[in-house]
Amino acid sequence: MTQPRYTPLVAALPATVPFVGPEAQERARGRPFAARLGANENGFGPSPRAIAAMAAAAGDAWMYGDPEVHDLKAALAAHHGCRPENVVIGEGIDGLLGYLCRLLLEPGDPVVTSEGAYPTFNFHVAGFGGVLHTVPYTGDHEDPQALLAKAIALRPKLMYIANPDNPMASHHPGQTIADMVAQVPEGTLMVLDEAYVELAPEGTEAPIDADDPRVIRMRTFSKAHGLAGARVGYALGHPDLISAFDKIRNHFGMSRISQAGALAALSDTTWLAYMRRLVDGARETIAQIARDNGLTPLPSATNFVAVDCGQDGAFATAVLEELAAADVFVRKPAVAPQDRCIRISCGPEAEMKALATALPSALKRARDRTSG
Repeated sequence: MTQPRYTPLVAALPATVPFVGPEAQERARGRPFAARLGANENGFGPSPRAIAAMAAAAGDAWMYGDPEVHDLKAALAAHHGCRPENVVIGEGIDGLLGYLCRLLLEPGDPVVTSEGAYPTFNFHVAGFGGVLHTVPYTGDHEDPQALLAKAIALRPKLMYIANPDNPMASHHPGQTIADMVAQVPEGTLMVLDEAYVELAPEGTEAPIDADDPRVIRMRTFSKAHGLAGARVGYALGHPDLISAFDKIRNHFGMSRISQAGALAALSDTTWLAYMRRLVDGARETIAQIARDNGLTPLPSATNFVAVDCGQDGAFATAVLEELAAADVFVRKPAVAPQDRCIRISCGPEAEMKALATALPSALKRARDRTSG
């Protein structure tokens, strides 16, 4: 049989993906999870207005979505006090990161990020031939000064930082991030991932002008707005950069249903305030469950909590696996020393109870597995 003639770059890539979805794990297990707390989804769900808007739009699903995403783009511009020309909308932050790497990276181009930071960004960098250069976390936070020092030394095409951070849920004050922008070296674009910023403490959002050509800011409807399955992300940046996305993006990538849901979610500020309270409560519940079991919850500015299991990465992996065996899906950081933690998403009361029930025996079995 004739084999496809892959490009040398693609042929050299490992056959891996950033995440194995819970559905794949459920198929392998032969049963569903009782608590889905690993993907940082918002288990409290989207605004009722968003659900109604998506239901109303479903009858028009025979039509392609507006390729310019005009109404949502205009609403986002008004929301952020910028112009529609500063906004690009795509299939989640993940999709936009892929477009950005395609726009800017050629094989061999350096890219700076933190070791253990969001793996999907790294996946896209590798997919377009970029070369990752990393700096370690400091105190479970990404290190702005180390990132800048590496960028000044290498002059990379891209420098990535998330605020708040995934997978550790830590954050920096917004002014710290804004101060970074002033130090970005010529020829480097700072990629600021703000997926969780709506759930973070006041002052976390960086005061950055959307017209600043040194930075592109990534936002999503997946977290605070509870629309992860709708795949709606957007970026704010200089119009010259934003218009370049039109050269390569999938112009019909946003369905009518997704556009309608996001537009309604954006306008429902009451639901967003309610969601913040629900997430705050769930964070404290997770933290208390962790403390009740002798574990240490780290401070969280997101809709998940990183829980320090008190040993090394092998023990934390054992805890994760034993929780999965007890039908509780969680994930964990992959790089030491952050890999001593498991990462637990906020969720409704029933899922918090399932976690509380499963964790004591999961810890015992993990200790039995790893002792001696």
